[in-house]
Amino acid sequence: MHEIYIVFIILTALVFDFVNGFHDSANSIATIVSTRVLSPKLAVLWAAFFNFAAAFLFGTAVAKTIGKGMVKIEVIDSHIILAGLIGAILWDLITWYLALPTSSSHALIGGYAGAAIAKAGFSAVIFSGWKKVLIFIVVAPLIGLILAFIFVIINYWIFNKFSPHKIDKYFRKLQLFSAALYSLGHGTNDAQKTMGIIAGLLFVNGYLDKFYIPFWVQILCYLFIAFGTMAGGWRIVRTMGSKITKLKPIDGFCAESAGAFSLFLSTHLGIPVSTTHVITGAISGVGAVQRLSAVRWGITLRIVWAWILTIPFSAIIAAFSYRLLIMLKSLIF
Repeated sequence: MHEIYIVFIILTALVFDFVNGFHDSANSIATIVSTRVLSPKLAVLWAAFFNFAAAFLFGTAVAKTIGKGMVKIEVIDSHIILAGLIGAILWDLITWYLALPTSSSHALIGGYAGAAIAKAGFSAVIFSGWKKVLIFIVVAPLIGLILAFIFVIINYWIFNKFSPHKIDKYFRKLQLFSAALYSLGHGTNDAQKTMGIIAGLLFVNGYLDKFYIPFWVQILCYLFIAFGTMAGGWRIVRTMGSKITKLKPIDGFCAESAGAFSLFLSTHLGIPVSTTHVITGAISGVGAVQRLSAVRWGITLRIVWAWILTIPFSAIIAAFSYRLLIMLKSLIF
């Protein structure tokens, strides 16, 4: 019975990974679809391929941060992990239905922490581990915004004597490269979060003698996030690709390149960041080059409010889920 429960939780984690890819596919493909460089179907295949390719290019620093750096490992049990996943999945589905591009990453860590707090109080949380994550809620999109702003200015200066037709022609090809880079960054940072959760589950239940990320866990997580990306969260694509600001291929290239750089830096530092925050910041930076009024700040503000609410609301859902699981356990056993 115990082994079946562990397998069920692993499958739930993979469902979260799928929902993560499904929810965040908009991040990977919104710019390339809105600039009409690729059709939606080809765009999700392109993004999914590079989501999975990230498995062979990056380490597991983010996974280790999630698995043992956010919540005290001695507090963690199977019920906390399952409740945390339920909180993250439900919040992702709610925000997908509302067409809000919120952070699956922050939903996961919020759910994880909320379930742990429901069991052991705030002493279960490693506050020093949260410091970098909370700082990068602001820093990661800001890096994306500033870099995108700079990239657009540089490219406009280099190509200012080219005709708009030639610029579009060149950057439609270059955007394939920038979209691939962004999808690599998205795949490695987001898939690693689920890896950390599964590895933590295996460790606290004695299936690992020390905390590390088994290779089979890595492959499964990259596969499921790629499958989710292929399924595509179409409701969010329109918000990301056209409601924030209007994009041309040169703008899409700059936004994706800036977003990819921010994600590579965060992954190297082992910081779980929101790919949604990063690409939203980058798209806003591109729009701000034209003029501040080119960015629909009302839409952006609505997205920011969703960011702020993600961690506490996913934590609340997870805390209730944990209490429900404990109640069901007492009724059954």
